[in-house]
Amino acid sequence: MDKKEKAQAAAQEILTAFEEGSIPKALARMFVHRNHDVPCRSWSFSNRLLAALRGHFDARGYRQWQEVGRFVKAGERSFSILVPCMYKAKEDDPAREIQAGDLVVKGFATAAVFGYRQTDGEPLPGEAEEEVFVDSLPVVEVARSWGIEIVTYSGRVGSAQGFFTPGQIGLGVRNLGTFAHELIHAADHRLSTITHGRGQQLDNEIVAEFGGAVLLECLGFTSESDRGGAFAYIEGYCRKHSRPLIAAVTELVDRTCNCVALILETADQLQPAEPAEEREVA
Repeated sequence: MDKKEKAQAAAQEILTAFEEGSIPKALARMFVHRNHDVPCRSWSFSNRLLAALRGHFDARGYRQWQEVGRFVKAGERSFSILVPCMYKAKEDDPAREIQAGDLVVKGFATAAVFGYRQTDGEPLPGEAEEEVFVDSLPVVEVARSWGIEIVTYSGRVGSAQGFFTPGQIGLGVRNLGTFAHELIHAADHRLSTITHGRGQQLDNEIVAEFGGAVLLECLGFTSESDRGGAFAYIEGYCRKHSRPLIAAVTELVDRTCNCVALILETADQLQPAEPAEEREVA
């Protein structure tokens, strides 16, 4: 059985379970809790997007990096974010619903910041533990062979549990299903079958979530594939877009299996060749 056939068999088994309603309870989310604050987590969405587009998930000013024992590498160029210029109101301004003592935005200025990879120095608290977690992820070598960096961040209820951007996967939970979901996004992007557009596209999310479950089952992680969580995730997106779940998933089975097959084939290619058995000399 080749990789595509293996993926198709697992996909059909999961799809049948969806149809029959034999879905286990979704796994609990195991959030990543970092032992240090990341200033850019409190930035505006626009500023966080500016950092993400440059491949940085942890970005800070020059002095902020010095405060945690790190320094900017020679020759690195900063990028700018917008920061509000604040002042404290001296008196009430009923027309603007401002009271004396309130902090008021006067305008905006730019601030120069640098990403983590642009710095050297002391490891951040908990960094070694996070590296162990990332290194233990199944087929993580596939992501790395595609030039994708795996980063972690403190996850929390109501926020994105992971993300994929070309060159980077971010994980806010330790659940394997989330990593598999984002890796399928990466494969979909690599195959140029991913749908581009504003916001999260229905077909992309179905392929990633369904494909993540298929991938993990192909790798032998039956419990971690979290069929219950996958069903709930896909059902939520289908309900939002007024699409019947089974029909929507069925339409995308081939695209999903292509993504899974690419990951499995790449993983096989990265395995070291077994040494040929030495021939006995008469």
